[in-house]
Amino acid sequence: MTIVHLSRGATRLVLDCRGEGLPRIVHWGADLGPVTGADLTALVGAVRPPVVPSGFDAPTVLSLLPEASAGWGGRPGLAGHRDGTAWSTAFRLVDVDVTDEPERTARIRVRAVDPDAALTLTVDLDLDPTGLLTVRHRVRNDGTTAYEVRELAPVLPVPAVATELLDLTGRWCRERSPQRHPWQMGTWVREGRHGRTGHDATLLLVAGEPGFTFGRGEVWAVHTAWSGDHVTFAQRQPTGESTLGGGELPAPGEVRLAPGEEYATPLLYAVHSTEGLDGISAVLHTHLRSRPQHPGTPRPVTLNVWEAVYFDHDLTRLTALADVAAEVGVERFVLDDGWFTGRRHDRAGLGDWYVDDTVWPDGLHPLVDHVTGLGMEFGLWVEPEMVSEDSDLFRSHPEWVLRVPGRLPPSWRHQQVLDLVEPDAYGFVLDRLDGLLTEYPKIAYLKWDHNRDLTEAGHRGRPAVRAQTLAVYRLLDELRRRHPGVEIESCASGGARVDLEILRRTDRVWASDTNDALERLPVQRWTGLLLPPELIGTHVGPERSKTTGRRHDLGFRAATALFGHTGIEWDLTAVGPVDRAELAAWVALHKRLRPLLHSGRTVRVDHPDPAVWVYGVVAPDRSAAVYAIARLATSTTRVPVPVRLPGLDPDRRYLVRPAEGVPGPAVLQRDAPGWLTTDDGVVLTGAALATLGLRPPALHPEQTLVLELTPAT
Repeated sequence: MTIVHLSRGATRLVLDCRGEGLPRIVHWGADLGPVTGADLTALVGAVRPPVVPSGFDAPTVLSLLPEASAGWGGRPGLAGHRDGTAWSTAFRLVDVDVTDEPERTARIRVRAVDPDAALTLTVDLDLDPTGLLTVRHRVRNDGTTAYEVRELAPVLPVPAVATELLDLTGRWCRERSPQRHPWQMGTWVREGRHGRTGHDATLLLVAGEPGFTFGRGEVWAVHTAWSGDHVTFAQRQPTGESTLGGGELPAPGEVRLAPGEEYATPLLYAVHSTEGLDGISAVLHTHLRSRPQHPGTPRPVTLNVWEAVYFDHDLTRLTALADVAAEVGVERFVLDDGWFTGRRHDRAGLGDWYVDDTVWPDGLHPLVDHVTGLGMEFGLWVEPEMVSEDSDLFRSHPEWVLRVPGRLPPSWRHQQVLDLVEPDAYGFVLDRLDGLLTEYPKIAYLKWDHNRDLTEAGHRGRPAVRAQTLAVYRLLDELRRRHPGVEIESCASGGARVDLEILRRTDRVWASDTNDALERLPVQRWTGLLLPPELIGTHVGPERSKTTGRRHDLGFRAATALFGHTGIEWDLTAVGPVDRAELAAWVALHKRLRPLLHSGRTVRVDHPDPAVWVYGVVAPDRSAAVYAIARLATSTTRVPVPVRLPGLDPDRRYLVRPAEGVPGPAVLQRDAPGWLTTDDGVVLTGAALATLGLRPPALHPEQTLVLELTPAT
């Protein structure tokens, strides 16, 4: 065996495969430039740890799977046993297969065995053209008795210069709240035990050099791509090693391998950047956009009727709403909760997926035909994984609930979780959804909701979060196979199921149930750390937010929704002609900017005033850009400080003007900056805009100025 090195994008991976034990990652990070075999040998020798007093008599090195047998004293890579034996492994390398074709994803596949534990380990490391690394472990039971996997988690080494950690937490209507702290000795563990990804899930766990920002600093980040119980962690050992890792959190007995069976971990996505957090996002966004299943058509402006009508479904009212939606430029009209049998409130009906003929005597056909006749797509809300206790389905099949024998889990929103591990329950849901999409072939979109955690999630007496998660994946896969033209949104009481495994099967996420523009700004900013704008639903809500009670003017709400997959969550029939016209102008602006917004590089500006957020999207060729300057609160300075606009071509000259066609924000000044008061805007080079910047107007709190940058003639 030898030393293997791969290079993609700006990332280099070096793996030392010499010796009998598992290979060791010598380097994951910045590119090292041209290297020879001698260079690699010297590199490995240069970073080899010494033997120190009161320690092992030979150097200990971190392998692809940390093992106590190799001297690792931290969190084990594999925790498992065979009826109390085979609890510690000593894998021996069998072979290393390298696939390294230019401009394609490179792969290293490592296979190792432990004959005493009767286990085979396979490790796949894929480095794609963007520099994104994914890691997956597989363990196979080669013995004659069962082997239980308690945890199997890939880990990656991080250099000692990374001394700060950033991750995300949150709750309903406040998802993706950042938290940052020094990376000290010990283990920082983020566990999700909700049976779904969770409102408090950290999309990324980031380690970086001191003071890293959106635009500066060297950073390393990992994402655990799994929609059930999971863990992501950072550990720093007194022996000098620092690692990031993550995987599934199986319940006791949940992963019990019979002879010959195999367990595969979720993918661990890993990204390195020398350009701060925006560099991390650039790699992830480029990777996601390169997927074959990534949405390839313009993202339709969407109106969802929930906050307009709630459960009060009425054909006349909804057709009137559709008429106004079409007038303002909506392209997709979504009928939310309340269309099916017995669903007049949120305490009944889930599971009875038949159109309620007391509300819809002619079915949904009149509404569907009216909506599509106006040139819009039709979408429908469903929550297939849940069941109301007050429903025909539950009364007929109370056993079709995830539960511990003898009791029901605590109810949540007056509902339980349907046991999709049960073949008959799975078949029922698949048949009903398939039947709806077959009866209504004009349904182009499903808003797939998931409104509660999985609590005491058992199937026939055994824990079943893993099996339920896999069943949901199978359900989505099969439904998409049967109806390939239907798009699906991952909604989970807002943003409680946002991860890259559910996004293999869905076309966007609903980031949060709050449409308060001020609350939405951080939710969207930090969701965008992982996802590009076109995958994040961003809607204009009513003037008074239903979740916070705040009031915002239309410009602030629309500008906040502009930078995503834009939509509307508002009773437009109650909106006057002036606001309708302004909303139509914002919709038109989004459509004009949509090709740029949904293909460019996201930029979040490191602005010195915490009351002002600056963010934007720069075209892939850097020929154009759009930025927003949002004032969240009042500032300590009387006069606004200049705003830098990074990410542009330093040698190109740009014409900078406020966005055309929409009203400008309110300002607190007698004279606006000169460049803002002329129709000609201002022409500056990308270098000048990134270093000197622009003096913005003194905006009122909770106002946003949108700037368009185009090539200067």
